[in-house]
Amino acid sequence: MSEPQADVTPASRWLGWLHNLEDALLALILLSMVLLASSQVIMRNLFDSGFTWGDPLLRLLVLWLGLMGAMVATRLDKHITVDALLRVLPPRLQQASRLFTKLATALVCGILAWQSVRLVLIDYDYQDMVINHLPVWVADLILPIAFSVMTLRLLLQAAMLFRDRT
Repeated sequence: MSEPQADVTPASRWLGWLHNLEDALLALILLSMVLLASSQVIMRNLFDSGFTWGDPLLRLLVLWLGLMGAMVATRLDKHITVDALLRVLPPRLQQASRLFTKLATALVCGILAWQSVRLVLIDYDYQDMVINHLPVWVADLILPIAFSVMTLRLLLQAAMLFRDRT
């Protein structure tokens, strides 16, 4: 006999779909990078040619992969932490320290999100191209998206820590 399923709310269903989309995009970017880099190496070694847009696109995909990975790490609460001091603190201070760290990190990510929106708007005004006909502002869109998502997740995690503390 199977266990009864927990009630699935529309919000949790939507969030699950969003997480799956995020994971799929991360995998797609990584796969694209592997295929593009491999084809560049093969074309250079066998045919003395390659895609002129290949290397700039790979650099851009590294940025997207890194920021998408940071979003997932924040979602899973698996980002880099320095917790040497945290281990020796009493439990109550550990919770307060975690809460402070989440809020401080959310503040930094929020500032970065705001400034990256400003960068995208400046890039939009200048209409420079990064690769052939790809505008720089489109390539930079990952910056405000990633930092906004990380800010929201960190604030939600801080709110859950605060709720559990009281």
